[in-house]
Amino acid sequence: MKHLLSILLFACCNISWAQQMDELRTDSTLAIPQLQFDANGELKITASATSSQSDFDFLVGKWKMYNRRLNKRLENCKDWTAFVSFDENQKILSGTADIDTYSTTEMPGLEGKHFEGLTLRLFNPQTKLWSLYWVASNVGVLDPPVVGSFENNVGHFFTNDIINGKQVIVMFRWDARNKERPVWSQAFSPDKGKTWEWNWYNVSERIK
Repeated sequence: MKHLLSILLFACCNISWAQQMDELRTDSTLAIPQLQFDANGELKITASATSSQSDFDFLVGKWKMYNRRLNKRLENCKDWTAFVSFDENQKILSGTADIDTYSTTEMPGLEGKHFEGLTLRLFNPQTKLWSLYWVASNVGVLDPPVVGSFENNVGHFFTNDIINGKQVIVMFRWDARNKERPVWSQAFSPDKGKTWEWNWYNVSERIK
């Protein structure tokens, strides 16, 4: 009986992951905004006409997240790892910001150790731009903020960074067209936006 229950549990888990896999891929129908640069080669980012401080309200609450993460970045890697994480989000600063904590014991490369990440999202009422700050528990240093806005329920956020000694543009995409199953994804560009390597996806389902 115990053996049968184990088989049924394994089968249910596989079905659950199979349902997520179509969402954990790049949606080719979504265009990446054309990047613009100033005279010094720095990114010029302008908010969409509809950008507002309520854009991330859909994230408030508790979530289970299905992740698909590329094992190596910018090395022509084709191998991915799938894992589960959890996230809890709340609004702060009179509704002009939100903060969430991401946690998992399945982060690739950490051998089952507990991992947490914290995201702080700030809305600038003057520029109408969002700045997203991320810090990981195993690093303890804030990454440069990715900056951008939403348009038609899809947000794109960009920054310059150095990854594995290479200067790259980092992009976060939030696809909130289905606010009960939002999809986050990350991509790097080593050539100022001409090409992109997608390296991490997650889809969230609300914990009731």
